Formats: sequence, structure tokens, C-alpha cells
Amino acid sequence: MINLTLRQLRYFEALARHGHFGRAADSCAISQPALSMQIKELEESLGLALFERNARQLRLTGFGEEFALRVRGILQSVDELGELARASRERLVGRLRLGVIPTIAPYLLPTLIGNLMHDHAGLDIRVRETVTPRLIRELEGGRLDAAIVALPISEPLLTEVELLSETFVLVRHASDAGKPVPDRDALREMRLLLLEEGHCFRDQALSFCKMPPTRPRELLEGSSLSTLVQMVGAGIGVTLIPEMAVPVETRSAPVSLARFPPPEPQRTIGMVWRRTNPLARQLHAIAGIVRRAAEACCGAGAETKNAPPVARERA
Repeated sequence: MINLTLRQLRYFEALARHGHFGRAADSCAISQPALSMQIKELEESLGLALFERNARQLRLTGFGEEFALRVRGILQSVDELGELARASRERLVGRLRLGVIPTIAPYLLPTLIGNLMHDHAGLDIRVRETVTPRLIRELEGGRLDAAIVALPISEPLLTEVELLSETFVLVRHASDAGKPVPDRDALREMRLLLLEEGHCFRDQALSFCKMPPTRPRELLEGSSLSTLVQMVGAGIGVTLIPEMAVPVETRSAPVSLARFPPPEPQRTIGMVWRRTNPLARQLHAIAGIVRRAAEACCGAGAETKNAPPVARERA
């Protein structure tokens, strides 16, 4: 009988995910030689190679790819067994691995973390900020408990809970304050600053402007909403930002804000987790805390519409 250990499977999964011995060892909090030894022993037990190794690249063999699929399912099931005890408690304790997209994290987390720590004393909160596709992969792989994203996700393996709808605001240079708010046709002819590909907010902005993602025109890109707003303040173009970002991103830039006439562009913010997660009841309670924090952040954005030094107007 082949003798495999959970430790070996976890080390294998980390190496398959990172494709690099050093990064995999760091993620497992062990030395690289120790990881290499465990992988070697695993391959010897199986009697087959799991990885192709050369000086430049590490990749799974054909058997390794099939083995990795089975291992991820096994590890997820083992992790969910460990969650059963936690699920029997009224309040969530222990570790909470929470993913958040970059266009929400900087504005929501300060309020949310404080509220979570107040309502769930002793909760060990681990935050992962990255784009939606990566969060979904990590959710499905069992490396996250839940994620705060823009809906819909439409993944059959995930539960989606809507939290609130948030409007988008047009950001222009301060010298444009008081000018008519452009409609979609006019906006398409302006120099529109967008987040780089991979951000769902980019796709939402393009959808509102009715511009295809591959439209061959000059679209300037940035890696964060902060960069986009500063570019607008420098007179480079215009951009859209979500309402909760207004207090943070516009406080030090010479920009003006304008709201579009109804129907205003907006996004739906929600929380998602695996349908099989035993902590579903507790995560529903966490979603309520997230909703209150998000409503407070959006309310703060609304309250700053007339605050200096940023000029603001409404269509």
C-alpha cells in the first residue's frame, strides 16, 4: 500500500501552485531543502515523477496534473472537516481568510476590520487583495473562506449574497467644474483613463460607456484608482470611480466630481463563498457586518460632495 501523508500532499499542492521551490517553501513556512526532500519521497512512494525539472522551469508531468486535481479535492475536504467544529458555534472564531478586490479594499477594510474585531473578539483575520479571477480560483481551491467582489460571479460552486449597489462618479479636472456632464456618446470621445486589464471595474466602466474592451482608440491605463485620479488632476483625461472611493482619492487632487443623470452607472457589491463551506451560517452573519461597513463607506462618499478642496457638481 502506498503511504502518503497530508503534509506531503500540502507541500505538493503548494509547489504545483507556485511552480517554484523557493516560493512554495516560503508559503509552507519550511526550508527549501526540506520541501524538496518531501516531494522526492512522495514521488518515490508513487513510483512516478510529478514534476519536470530543468534549470529554468518547473512544470507538472501529465500524471502530476491529474494527481494535482485529486489532491486539491482531498485537501479541500480535509479543511472542511476541520470547519465542522467551528460551524457548530454561534459566533465565528479562529481564522477568517477574506479576499477583497482592489477597488473596494482600501476604502472598506479600515471600517470593516474594526467592526469584525468588535463583534468577533479573537477572530484572526487574514486579508487577500487581488483581482476577481484570482479570488475565485483561490475560493474554489479552498485557500479563502469568502471574498468581497462585484456581482454577479455566476459560478455554480459559489454562494452569492448581494450587499448593496454603489454608483460611479465622473472625475474631471477642477477647471471643468460647472461644465455640462457628458452623456455616453460624448464620454466615448474623451480621453478616458481606466484600470488595467484584469480589474472588473474597468469592464464595468467600458460597459457604461458602451465601448468594447478591444476598441482601437487611445485609452490610458493605471494600476489603481489613486493613480487615475492623480492623472486627471494633472489634466491628462477623465475617469470614473466608485462612490466609496471619493473621500480617499479626491482629497489631495485638483479635480471636480459630477454625477450622471439617471440611470446612473453602478455596481453591485456582494460576498461569495463555496456552497460546501460548513461555515455558511456564520458567513451570512459576517456578510451583514460587511454590508453595514460598506453602507457607511458609501455614505461617507455622499457626505463629502460639497467638501473642499475638490469642486463637485451634479447634472
